Amino acid sequence: MRWLLFAFASASFAQSPPVDFQRDVKPILEKNCLGCHNPKLRLGGLSLASKDHAADGGRRGPALPSLLLQVVRHEGTLRMPPGRKLGETELVTLERWVAGGASWPANAIDASSARPNHWSFRAPQRPEVPSRKHPVDAFILARLEKASIAPSAHASPQTLVRRLYLDLLGILPTPAQTAQFAADQRPDSWRHLVDELLTSPHFGERWGRRWLDYARYADSDGGSRDEPRLIWRYRDWVINALNRDIPFNQFVVEQLAGDLLDKPTESQLIATGFHRNSPLQIEAGTDREQYRVEMVFDRVDTTSTVLLGLSAGCAKCHDHKFDPISQKEYYQMFAAFNSTDDYSNERPRFNLKVLNLHDVHAPYLNFSPPQAVALRDRLTKQMLELEDKSETLRLSETNEAKVEIAEATAEIAALRKQLPEIDGTMITQELAQPRETRLLKGGDYLAKGDPVLPGAPAFLHPFPAKKQANRLDFAKWVVDPANPLLARVTVNRIWQEYFGKGLVETENDFGTQGSPPTHPELLDWLATEFVRSGWSQKAIHRVIVTSAAYRQRSENRPDLDEIDPLNLLLARQNRLRLDAEIVRDAALSASGLRSTKVGGPSVYPPQPFTVKKGWKTSEGEDRFRRGMYTFFWRVTPNPMLTVFDAPSAMTSCTRRQRSNTPLQALTTLNESAFHEFAQALAARVFMEAPPSARLPQAFRLTVGRGPTPAETERFSAFLSSERDALQTRPEEAEGLAGKYLPAGQDRIEFAAWVSVARILLNTDEFLTRE
Repeated sequence: MRWLLFAFASASFAQSPPVDFQRDVKPILEKNCLGCHNPKLRLGGLSLASKDHAADGGRRGPALPSLLLQVVRHEGTLRMPPGRKLGETELVTLERWVAGGASWPANAIDASSARPNHWSFRAPQRPEVPSRKHPVDAFILARLEKASIAPSAHASPQTLVRRLYLDLLGILPTPAQTAQFAADQRPDSWRHLVDELLTSPHFGERWGRRWLDYARYADSDGGSRDEPRLIWRYRDWVINALNRDIPFNQFVVEQLAGDLLDKPTESQLIATGFHRNSPLQIEAGTDREQYRVEMVFDRVDTTSTVLLGLSAGCAKCHDHKFDPISQKEYYQMFAAFNSTDDYSNERPRFNLKVLNLHDVHAPYLNFSPPQAVALRDRLTKQMLELEDKSETLRLSETNEAKVEIAEATAEIAALRKQLPEIDGTMITQELAQPRETRLLKGGDYLAKGDPVLPGAPAFLHPFPAKKQANRLDFAKWVVDPANPLLARVTVNRIWQEYFGKGLVETENDFGTQGSPPTHPELLDWLATEFVRSGWSQKAIHRVIVTSAAYRQRSENRPDLDEIDPLNLLLARQNRLRLDAEIVRDAALSASGLRSTKVGGPSVYPPQPFTVKKGWKTSEGEDRFRRGMYTFFWRVTPNPMLTVFDAPSAMTSCTRRQRSNTPLQALTTLNESAFHEFAQALAARVFMEAPPSARLPQAFRLTVGRGPTPAETERFSAFLSSERDALQTRPEEAEGLAGKYLPAGQDRIEFAAWVSVARILLNTDEFLTRE
């Protein structure tokens, strides 16, 4: 097709009227080029605001006469506009213009206010809902009708209840709760169930865990030492904030700059733990300034990814290659985060609970009595003096020295034992005088360039005009309703959790290289609805889960295999493997062991081996806390969480991967904690059902339904065979049954049912949200 157009164009050059710059070329440049290549941004060093600018060129040389055509034809590695191609008519127009001498009148373009024309950089406009149906369904059905595709029917009541509990709360419904909904004949029974679950304290746990992924939350520093840190109160703040449904703009501001608010509350100070979650390298010999700068880089990149959906990190070394973020603008954002108190001026401060002589965790919020803090400070000073002495002796490299070093080390250990337990949490705090920020050439903390003040990318909405803006000004800029990205990015990620992928699949890249939305009108409707609702996250959850699209069956449809194999048009729901923590939570729910306690310090559930830092297994209720409360070491995380794709917390994770490996099956079948869950599940079945009803009850507790006739036949045969095998191996029955054998029950029979429970906890259906 294209060669025909060019052949026609070539043949008609002679008789066609000459290309007029104002009429024909200027609109192409303004639409596709000037948003990035203007005198202000000059991405790649290039401006296309005048013929002289184009002739001067950028880092790749002059744009005219050949380079401009080369890149718009997508010939070579540099292809413009990013992520798409000009239309054939536009290409032909530019080629005719260049062939005719590229006439370009002076002052033809005013690029002083040029803005990128990418869809996500324009403010969302609230579209008209196509019909009187539920808004979500109206937009989805409109797309399906164009493709002549029918939506799937609703899933069964049992499937829907299990789906909603897992999606909103991350736990399983009880058989009684499932039966209650199935028997509810009210026409609005589904909305009643949704409203009930949205008020549960476990909602904040389920959705708080997702936000903690974004915040790269962990209970340790990372790095070679991977020391523990006190920050679980931030995790609890997130849970409580989501349960209270505080407006999302407030939720963001308090995390970015709660300490700078007027008379900040204790809660607002705890919220600033968001940016104390940065990984930290504190081993001896490290340059503290280098790693302080690395933490600021992490905070800029996390803020950009989580709240703007942009990968700004490229611009720390040079102007962003694809998005209109200049290196200077990156360091303007850097400046907003560069004046936090991460170190004391002399020696690093102590972690208030963990005894670590190289700790740089400053400042903390002090929940402990003043006497304990004073004792801690006195002992800390003594240990630091002994450490200084040891370091001096170590440099002398003499055998006298070795003896004194050993004595000092022993004394430090003795003092360490006297340190009181101090309860606190890491917070962000601004320095009394802001640090000077300079552009770092190539991202090198030693290669300082021109000074910069706090600011933000100019291609978005305006940043406050202040002589010395700060982190709070930046936070308010982020949540400004004029920001075209925040609401879109946020509702897209909520949608992603319910359907497996967002309306924009590249949930972490709304820039020019990201995927376009599959349903742009629906995305903009949700974004504007989010703001209209007062930034209520629960309102968006309610809108999505009350739609017919959410309640569809998830079974594969052969009729879609060629038309829509990836289910982009959403003619059905998607089956989703449970998150790592929810795999544990579901097993705890089915077994009846799950602790309902919300919040508190992280715990140490049983695991098959101990990490190098030690792992003292929790007892009592803490042994059965939800997965999100498991103490998470960055370097040596709980292996069960790792096997099921929990993120490392080294960087922000905006979408978890879902792998399918043999290790997962081996974990749920053989890992000690899951064996205990199976024992408790079998005991629960024995206590709740007579022998004839045990199998149906076991199914209802795990997968939310009764067994089919074929399943009944297979499990009955398995039970018979297991009983026979265990009769000849009573010692194996002893190990299977463990301490959960109900009083008065036969050990062999119970052990056989433990094997049944192990199978059910290991099935794909149990580990999947249908």
